[in-house]
Amino acid sequence: MDTNRRWQAITTAPFGRDLELAVIEGDDVHRLVFPCRRILSGWTNTITQAPVHVNPTHWRPWEEKTD
Repeated sequence: MDTNRRWQAITTAPFGRDLELAVIEGDDVHRLVFPCRRILSGWTNTITQAPVHVNPTHWRPWEEKTD
C-alpha cells in the first residue's frame, strides 16, 4: 500500500488540503465519500462548502476515484 494513503491520526490533519475522513460509530468504521477540508471551526465539504458535523478519528489524502 502506498504510505501516503495510510490513515493518520486526526490530530495531525493539515489545513487547506482535500482529505478523506474516517468516523468510528460504535464498532464500525465509516469513511466519508466526499472530500473534506479542515478549517478553524471544524470541517467543510470541499464540493459544497457546507459544514460537515462529524467527529472524525482518522484522515488520509483525498484521492480522486477514476473508473
